[in-house]
Amino acid sequence: MGNIILKQDVQNYINANLKTDLHSLLLKKSPFPEVSMQEIVQQIKGKQVAEKKFPFLLKEGIIFPPQLNMEQSSSEKTALYKSEILKGKKFIDLTSGFGIDAYYLSQNFEDITLIEQNTELLKIVEHNWNTLGKKAWFINRKLEDFLNENQEKFDAIYLDPARRDENKNKVFLLEDLSPNILEIQEKLLSISDQVIIKLSPLIDLKYLISVLPNIFRFDIIALKNDVKEVVAFLSRENKNGIIGNCVNLESGEFSFSFTFGEEENAQSEYSEPEKFIYIPNNTILKAGIFNLIAEKFKVKKLHPNTHIYTSSERIIDFPGRVFEMEVIDSKKIKKKDQYNLISKNYPLKPDEIKKKYGLKDGGNDYLIFTQSKKGKIILKSV
Repeated sequence: MGNIILKQDVQNYINANLKTDLHSLLLKKSPFPEVSMQEIVQQIKGKQVAEKKFPFLLKEGIIFPPQLNMEQSSSEKTALYKSEILKGKKFIDLTSGFGIDAYYLSQNFEDITLIEQNTELLKIVEHNWNTLGKKAWFINRKLEDFLNENQEKFDAIYLDPARRDENKNKVFLLEDLSPNILEIQEKLLSISDQVIIKLSPLIDLKYLISVLPNIFRFDIIALKNDVKEVVAFLSRENKNGIIGNCVNLESGEFSFSFTFGEEENAQSEYSEPEKFIYIPNNTILKAGIFNLIAEKFKVKKLHPNTHIYTSSERIIDFPGRVFEMEVIDSKKIKKKDQYNLISKNYPLKPDEIKKKYGLKDGGNDYLIFTQSKKGKIILKSV
């Protein structure tokens, strides 16, 4: 593909078909003998993904890899967040992939190295970085081979292990990833004082801490309340407990930090609904710090199994959504009324509630179907 795909007439054709149905496009013959329709569609898909996920690549001269490489890449927003944490002289990404994380995480470093075993993918990354005016050492090697021969030390090591097995099934345990993190963690710490590992949002936090003795921090990162990744930070220098950070990007919500283990000693008070109702964001739910949140923000839970909180005065910096609500009787719900429906610890799901009461989706009002200690309740926004 190379430079041929960058010819102006080819790029004009790609840009003219950004909204075209790609299935119908694949059935057509390429208008360019030296470029296949599959290659053209690959670039169209790349631009479509980049528009939402990493718009900084929507520039002339950028080449996009196959869709799988795009899907596995971090978004620009999460990469930018991580870049604000790290700084130093020498940075290395051992699993660079399409290089989105490396592009941002290395911004505060002078010397950058990218390791990638996929030859064609690394060529694309090197071309794009040159186009963007960013310099790095590009090494086409297997991570394990590089580690066995490397004699250098780095200020920070980053890696995003492959999370699919030989049958393309998703895997989550660190020993099942590629590379096996448990096998190489000591080697990584021997060449850097800080190792950063991007992991699945489904990883179990207690398991993670049990198998990584040098973990000192983990960040649960969401984008608009959709948890995208858990990032583990390793260092031999950690002596003061493990810090967890709950970060919900592009939500306007406050981040929340805690020490792992605090939840065990925290206790919740319980109450029937008061004036304000709080629903924690998904990073808090992922962290499982249900009692700690109640204790820290001085809010009360409705029920041991209902992760909804209440207070008489509004708490400004709560990490989640805040509603002013009142308890209503189901008889006050009228057919064809429009609501945003929420169901928490309630027998019926939102679709079932909508059908039962003949409701429409949307609008500005909310109904929450849930349980307090006294039983099932319905809350309506005021």
